[in-house]
Amino acid sequence: MSSSLSLSEKKIASPTLVQVSEIGEGKQAHETDSLASDTAVLASLGYKQEFKRAFHPVEVFGLSFSIIGLFPSIASVLVFALPYGGPVALVWGWAVCAFFLMFLGMTLGELGSAAPTSGGLYYWTWTYATPRWRKVLSWVVGYSNSIGLIAGVASIDWGCAVQLMAAVSIGTNEHFVPTTGQTYAVFAALLMCHGVVSSLATAVVARLQGIFVVLNILLCLAVIIALPAATPAEFKNTASYAFGGFANFYGWPNGFAFILSFLAPLWTIGGFDAPIHISEEASNARTVVPWAILSAVGISGVLGWVINVVIAFYMGTDLESILQNPIGQPMATILFNSLGRSGTLAVWSIVVFVQFLMGSSSLTAASRQTFAFARDGALPFSRFVYHVNTRTRTPVHAVWASAFVALLLGLLAFAGPTANSAIFSLAIAGQYTAFTIPIVSRFLGGREWVPGPFSLGRFSLPVAVIAVAWMVFSFVILAFPTAPGPDANGMNYMIVVFGAWIVLCLVYFYFPVYGGVHWFNGPQITLEEAQRAGLRIAPVSGADVVEGGRSSASSSDEKHNA
Repeated sequence: MSSSLSLSEKKIASPTLVQVSEIGEGKQAHETDSLASDTAVLASLGYKQEFKRAFHPVEVFGLSFSIIGLFPSIASVLVFALPYGGPVALVWGWAVCAFFLMFLGMTLGELGSAAPTSGGLYYWTWTYATPRWRKVLSWVVGYSNSIGLIAGVASIDWGCAVQLMAAVSIGTNEHFVPTTGQTYAVFAALLMCHGVVSSLATAVVARLQGIFVVLNILLCLAVIIALPAATPAEFKNTASYAFGGFANFYGWPNGFAFILSFLAPLWTIGGFDAPIHISEEASNARTVVPWAILSAVGISGVLGWVINVVIAFYMGTDLESILQNPIGQPMATILFNSLGRSGTLAVWSIVVFVQFLMGSSSLTAASRQTFAFARDGALPFSRFVYHVNTRTRTPVHAVWASAFVALLLGLLAFAGPTANSAIFSLAIAGQYTAFTIPIVSRFLGGREWVPGPFSLGRFSLPVAVIAVAWMVFSFVILAFPTAPGPDANGMNYMIVVFGAWIVLCLVYFYFPVYGGVHWFNGPQITLEEAQRAGLRIAPVSGADVVEGGRSSASSSDEKHNA
């Protein structure tokens, strides 16, 4: 048996599965049109198997669900929801965002099912975009995805540092008020810990995800039960207030203020593309990846809405005191009002720990994207970053490179609260840019589409249109400042930071002689190395095979002959 992958310069087909054989020990890969062994699937995309496939389906879901984090995430971004609508923002803002994010989950799931690889988003862009634009678009997507994931790590760990400092403040009767420098030091320590965890063997990282899922769900249930049971009458709200109460602190028109509150749910239900980035470590990836994405988004949307409703009922009506309390963390203040000091410290310690777990999962996903982009030679120091530790079978260099960039992003906190919020917005902006381009390329690039086991069929286009429209809309609202007519301290620096990142990427790409335009050739086929490990791939008769974007019909026989 043999396998083929045709990527002609004139006609680039979607990744498809044909005949693949393993000759090392005489094992045969299963052979069907839509489902094959994971190694065969990866081979059909041009890559050799380098990671150990230790993630089971529940653990793939667990990675995405633990990055979302739900209650710890809601606690981290409550400060972005309460001033822009109060209870209405919590309840209905969440519901609106959760509804539209399902469309995005379905579209990404469909792409992930068709071509599951760690560098999925920029790989899909290269595959489906037109030859004229695919090089620069793939470059932009890869860098946007990388900075979005790394900013997600930075924002999660910064939120964890703030939560930890809030616990210290509660424990000292609010006498301790942390400085930005102290919070940054904790943030740096957290990143170091996460670097160690994410560098562990794949099997260890995978088994941890099951623990993360259980802890996340138990924490959510504990809050849902404890707040109604323990909140004093003075902090209990009526149904009319919980579902219809509105607060506007910053002077925007009420309707627009409500829209600005979307940052909270958009950031919380984020990072659900993580299953794509560990698809090379997952069993039955073409089925598991879309299932994990949709399950994470759907369960988080419903369970998160319930948590927000409970908060709206049991937070009291004095939102100003919640936001300005010396504790420095709105959710911690709400818990303190309801559970008292001891109860709050008990619950908050679990919140901080679960947020810590979120950070380790987020760095795991970010490191896999960094590794994949370095594998294709697109990053500075790619030869160093593209490395798999022979003992742990994990990309240790990519883990620490991602952690280092996250550490640099954390320095934005010294520019003040508004600049600090740019870290949260940057995570969304980077991801949505990286999501939008491959989705649009799939439908406008003119390339053949061959679906995987998960397919939306005739609903693919309308679902994709809604998903892209939602992301464009979300990107625009993320660029608005806290209040109308801002001064330098009130500006939203997300667009500055993200714009600067894109400009640097493009300068690097078009730089004379040394820029990516001269040497970046998209996904690099590594199967000639895989042949020595026992995989054999044969070209389609009469078709050019593109290696890294270069037509290589003349070399396909010598590199891919079976």
